[in-house]
Amino acid sequence: MKTGEIFIEVGSKQIQKYGNCVCGDIFLTKKVKEEQRTVTVLSDGLGSGVKANILASMTSSMALNFTLLNEPAERMADIIVNTLPIDNVRKIGFASFTIVDVDSEGNTKILEFGNPKAIVLRGSEKLLLQRKEISFVNNSKINQRLYWSEFVAQKEDRIIHFSDGVSQSGIGRKDMPFGWGHKVEDYIKQVVRSDDTISAKEMVKRLVAQAVQNDILRPQDDITAAVMYFRKPRKMLVCTGPPYNEERDKVLAEKIRCFDGVKIICGGTTAMIVSRELKRPIEVDIFSGRKGLPPVSNMYGVDIVSEGILTIGRIVSILQDYNQSYVIEDSPAGDIIKNFLLHDEIEFMVGTRVNEAHQDPTLPVELEIRRNVIKKIASILEEKLLKKVKIQFV
Repeated sequence: MKTGEIFIEVGSKQIQKYGNCVCGDIFLTKKVKEEQRTVTVLSDGLGSGVKANILASMTSSMALNFTLLNEPAERMADIIVNTLPIDNVRKIGFASFTIVDVDSEGNTKILEFGNPKAIVLRGSEKLLLQRKEISFVNNSKINQRLYWSEFVAQKEDRIIHFSDGVSQSGIGRKDMPFGWGHKVEDYIKQVVRSDDTISAKEMVKRLVAQAVQNDILRPQDDITAAVMYFRKPRKMLVCTGPPYNEERDKVLAEKIRCFDGVKIICGGTTAMIVSRELKRPIEVDIFSGRKGLPPVSNMYGVDIVSEGILTIGRIVSILQDYNQSYVIEDSPAGDIIKNFLLHDEIEFMVGTRVNEAHQDPTLPVELEIRRNVIKKIASILEEKLLKKVKIQFV
C-alpha cells in the first residue's frame, strides 16, 4: 500500500445500555500526520454506566499513548491490566480493549484483550489472521491472555471490531439463545456484498442498528462498533479569495478546471475570476439563501458556488459543535460541511489579496482574515474528522 493511493476511513458508533445516561465503552482514534499512521482503540469497561465509562476511559487512554510510543505488546498489556483492579467475583480485569495500528505502508497490527475478535474482510471475504497468543499473570496471580496479529492491508480491506454488546445482542431470544455470536460475521459479509463501496460510517450505523433491533430496541449492554475501510481517496477542492497577484488568476481557474473531484468556490470575487477565465457564466439562485447566508450561484463544472467570508465563518461555528448526533443545518455552509464528511482529501486554495471591506473595524468580530479562518477549518477537519487536508496560498 503506497501512501496517497489509499485513504483509511474510520467510522464508529455507540449506544449506551438501556436506562443508562453514559456509555461504558470508549472508542479513540488518532492520525499521526508526521508518521502517516492511524491508531484506534476500543475499550469495554466491565458492566455499564459511569463506573464502566471511567475504567474504559483509563484503559483506552493508556492503550493509545503506549501504542503511539511503540511499546511492546506484552509490556503494554501487562501495565494496563495490572493498573486496573480485578473483579473479585469473576476474577477478570475491569476493562477489555482492541488496538489497531496501521503505518504508512499498510502494515497493520491488531492487539486484542477480552473483546470479540476483530473481523478483517478483503473485499467481501474474511481474511484469516494468524493470531499469536501471549500469556501473562496479573497482580492477582490470574492467568491472562491477549492475541496479537499482523498483516499488510490492501485496497478495499475492512477491519471491523466491536464490543460484546454487539456479539451478545439478542441473547435469550428463541432464535438466538446465546446472542448474535458468529452470525455477526455473516451479516457484515451480506452488507458488503449488497454494497461493496459502503462507507465505514454507514456500515457502523447498520451494525449498531441491527444489534439494537436484536435487543428489541432496548440494548441490554453498551454497544460499540468501529470500522476501518481502506479505499481510494475521495477528493474535494475549496477555492476562496482572489489571488494576491492578478497574474495568478489563470492558475486558480486552471486548478478548478482540471481538478478530479468535488469543486467548491466560496466568494463572489473568486467566482467572477473563474467565470471570466473559463468563460463560464454565473447564475444566481435568488431563492437559495438560508440561515441568514446569501444565496448560492450556479456555474458549469463547479458543484457549489457560495458567498465567501460569512459562509466560511459559519462553517467554523458548525464544525466546532459537530458530533455524531449533530443535525447539520440546511444552508450553503451546511451543504459544504456535508461534502466535507463525504470526502477524504480536502484541498484549500486560498487567495491572499486583502479585501478592504473585511478589515473594517465596524464589522462583526467573526469576519476574520480569510486565511486564518481556513486554517481553523483545516485544523478541525484534521483533528476532529480525521481528514487529510492541504492548504495552498495563492
